[in-house]
Amino acid sequence: MIMKIPSHQEENCCSQQQPGMIPLIIESLFLLAAVGILVAGSLDSRQERITTLSINFVALLLEAMPFMLLGAMAGGFIEVFIPRKWFDRLFKGRGKPAVLIGAGMGIIFPVCECVIVPVIRRLLGKGVPFSAAIAYLLGGPIVNTFVAGSTAVAYQYDWNMVMMRLVCGYIVAVTVAFVMGCFFDRQTGLLLTRTEQGAGCCSCGHALEQAVTFTGKIRLAVRYGRDDFFEVGRYLVIGCFIASLLRSMISISTFQNLAATPWLAILLMMALAIILNLCSEADAFIAASFRNVLPGSAQMAFMVLGPMLDIKLILMYLTVFPKKVIVTLSILTFSCVGLLMLLLEFWGGV
Repeated sequence: MIMKIPSHQEENCCSQQQPGMIPLIIESLFLLAAVGILVAGSLDSRQERITTLSINFVALLLEAMPFMLLGAMAGGFIEVFIPRKWFDRLFKGRGKPAVLIGAGMGIIFPVCECVIVPVIRRLLGKGVPFSAAIAYLLGGPIVNTFVAGSTAVAYQYDWNMVMMRLVCGYIVAVTVAFVMGCFFDRQTGLLLTRTEQGAGCCSCGHALEQAVTFTGKIRLAVRYGRDDFFEVGRYLVIGCFIASLLRSMISISTFQNLAATPWLAILLMMALAIILNLCSEADAFIAASFRNVLPGSAQMAFMVLGPMLDIKLILMYLTVFPKKVIVTLSILTFSCVGLLMLLLEFWGGV
């Protein structure tokens, strides 16, 4: 199929999209559950655990929030100030080297997975090779400077964990992209869809065209970053609460049993990564909260898989890829991360 880019007449410029019911239901249930836990804890003998839960939750949130904000703002400034033709010249016609470049592009253009899908749609609309787009889709949210910084802070500047996360993310992105390129191309791997022009507005590019002054572009970039930040900030709140709840309510012996079975701990953390929908600039703080409790390979599995495959990403993938591509991408990514983490555990690299 051929990607179609409609004219402005075909788009409803700056139209407001109503949020889906599923996120609203999830957030409502989370709020009710959180209030219920706090109320129940205040009425019985577990007040100490509720205090620990509250302290852990606030600490995680305050540590992670600045990095998430930086990542969102970086995405906004990239959207406004980096010409799309630059990406086109970099990727187009390079074949296999484009995959290697795409997987590491986050070092120069750091974006989190919360905004990576709109960026990929724009790049695909400009003719970027399918496999290179997959590589950037998976590698960009991990192999980037903001994620390296947040991981370093979360792990108290343990540079082994930082480098291991970036290397593992790059290996998985390149491997999956090459395999996907063997089965799909632009004709078979993409939906007939429009290319988004803005991550934080109506996706029609109208606001960007009007921002002709430097000050106007700055304001527009900040607005894009603000919208992305508030759009995904709720997932960070939910993730911090669940991580704090697990640490506060589940006995250490339970985690120690998991630590004695590394493959089970890896699977658990991979499942948790898919469910929590965290931002790649913030998930290291959640993983680090399980230090001295779960194996390093399980923590790494959480930090590598989450930015590549979670519930919100799968839903966003539906706007770009056919279902068979999403299923293949999901299975390959999950399997590749799991096998790599088992190798790390066997090798003793983390």
